[in-house]
Amino acid sequence: MDPQSAVSKLMQKDPTIIAVSVLKGKKEIIYQTDNWDIRPDLDRVISSWVGQNAAFIQISGVKYSMLQCTEERMAATSVKGEGSIVAAKDEEHKIIAYVSPDGDMRGAMMDTARALTDMSSKESYLSDDAQLGSQTAAPAPQSGDSGIDPALKGEIQSFLQWVKDNEGLAGYIRYYLQQNDSRIISELSQVYSRLRTIFGV
Repeated sequence: MDPQSAVSKLMQKDPTIIAVSVLKGKKEIIYQTDNWDIRPDLDRVISSWVGQNAAFIQISGVKYSMLQCTEERMAATSVKGEGSIVAAKDEEHKIIAYVSPDGDMRGAMMDTARALTDMSSKESYLSDDAQLGSQTAAPAPQSGDSGIDPALKGEIQSFLQWVKDNEGLAGYIRYYLQQNDSRIISELSQVYSRLRTIFGV
């Protein structure tokens, strides 16, 4: 399927995906929806994706906090409620999509991965009823193993890095304290209490 048809099918399936860019190779844009141009930010976004250690990406002046970044997937969301970015890639293409604030980022990620498969010249490896991540599921732990999913451990390590980053969690907390945002402050207080309960402190 050609990129334009794959994107059209993707946006019909998930109307909360409202802008899409399709890349070939490292960073050659072969198709973009008319309402979005990621070229000015593309180098930094691809560099962050390849490095897999960025706390944020920025597209069109909007800062998105990185939630997931693996070799094949990337997901980031705006803490100010300005939507999310989901991305998937294979050996041939990359798809980077903008999801509206009321969209389901997890569902959009699955749909984006399927759109990638639609464009692939190779046989489909992700069926319509497959669960995201099933193709990279960790093997069952053997006796003596810790039993911790490496992907989950990686997410926690990324979270820890985000917590330690001065422009990460601390930066967002400072921002909302300065804004005197009662809703966010109340939710942060609940999160803080929950963390203390988890760790017994």
